[in-house]
Amino acid sequence: MGGLGRDRSRRLVSGIATAALSRGTGVVVPLVLIPVTLSYLGADRYGLWMAVTALTGMAAFTDLGLGNGLMTKLAPCYSSGDAAKARGYVSSAYLVLTVISVGTCTLLWVLSGVIPWASLLNVSGTATPSDARAVTLVCLTAFVLNIPLSLVIRVQYAYQQVGRSNIWQAAGSLSSLPLTLGAVQASLPPVTVIAASVSGPVLVNLVNTGWTYVRQMPEIGPRIGAVDPRLARELLRLSGLFFVLTIVWSLGMNADSLVVAHALGLEAVTAYAVPARLFTLLGFLVILVNLPLWSANGDALAQGHLDWVRRITRWMTLISALTLLLPAAVLLIAGDRLLAAWLPVPLGGDRWLLGGLALWMVLLAATSPIAMVQNAAGVVRPQLLGVSLYLVLSVLAKWYGATRYGIAAVPYASAVSYVLTVLPFTWYGYRRVLTTHSPKASSADLDPERDSHSRVREGLPG
Repeated sequence: MGGLGRDRSRRLVSGIATAALSRGTGVVVPLVLIPVTLSYLGADRYGLWMAVTALTGMAAFTDLGLGNGLMTKLAPCYSSGDAAKARGYVSSAYLVLTVISVGTCTLLWVLSGVIPWASLLNVSGTATPSDARAVTLVCLTAFVLNIPLSLVIRVQYAYQQVGRSNIWQAAGSLSSLPLTLGAVQASLPPVTVIAASVSGPVLVNLVNTGWTYVRQMPEIGPRIGAVDPRLARELLRLSGLFFVLTIVWSLGMNADSLVVAHALGLEAVTAYAVPARLFTLLGFLVILVNLPLWSANGDALAQGHLDWVRRITRWMTLISALTLLLPAAVLLIAGDRLLAAWLPVPLGGDRWLLGGLALWMVLLAATSPIAMVQNAAGVVRPQLLGVSLYLVLSVLAKWYGATRYGIAAVPYASAVSYVLTVLPFTWYGYRRVLTTHSPKASSADLDPERDSHSRVREGLPG
């Protein structure tokens, strides 16, 4: 195992390094834009934008889990060189998501006049009902169009083009900077500034898609004639549990701004969302850097290299937590002064709020490597049970905490709910993967072609 383990570790380090560069860009650009957009839009319109952004996060499930399923299905096609089968999976995924994207955009624009956006988002102050409608349409349209366009990222990961994919994603983040600053410099309407900010990644994904399938990998590019109903059903079956998990997780992770909006108003959303975004960007930077673990763990589990999985999981758990602790400590100690010097609108800098956000993000980062082992094995049900319980418990706890103690209570409610629900189920799923893939496991446990009903009973995709 030594040579294979070392090669796998080198590929993992390379993937993590490029991911860190890409995600770092994704962190820096929004941080640079926060004071500019907050000053230009004002607290109420900025809070409206953040509340709509929470809606787009909750709608992340609209890809049906196909991104995760496609990455899993393409890995063996890449290993065996089966371009025809890969094209069938790619074409089927693009067809399904393009139909969903076009249909959703059509419904969104047709029904936008009758949906009470102002009431849904609790619009007040300088933000008007027309602002609520326009901002919602702009952000949701950009998000929905990006659903099929972002599939190219999963294809590049599956085909071991992690570095190239990360460079494209960094370009997508960077493109928002000149677009937004140019719109502000030209004194364009606030909605146009928001549109400029959210359109950059969509445009870059469009260019990446064309470049990848025309110049880089034309042999697997999507074609209508390559759509295979059998492969489409197989892909959807694998993606089903990922789909449900993404729904519940997105709702749980993006409920904060909406809970605060209804409990305390849009101005409180801004006071919560700005420091929360600082910590969230840092936390998801670490979580996304762990993404190369998905394919690396899949390779190790397939070859029975459980010692490598255990060792890398321990190291990445420690590294992920420590990576967040230093910037979290800086923000906790000096966050109030940094926010006051950085932002044009005074938001305070409650250390209790900053401490809760730091605790919450460290918990998420530390459990990410454990979840990646389960994702690689397709063991989704334990995570789904834990996240479902978290959604119910955390929303109730956040609402109670916000109304009784203010916005500082929200991240503590998240952290406590997470420890009580997600953490034990995630650990159980991790141990279950190691047991299932142990050499002592029965041949039925190790047979990838076993009956689909037994796989469903075990929490695996069919």
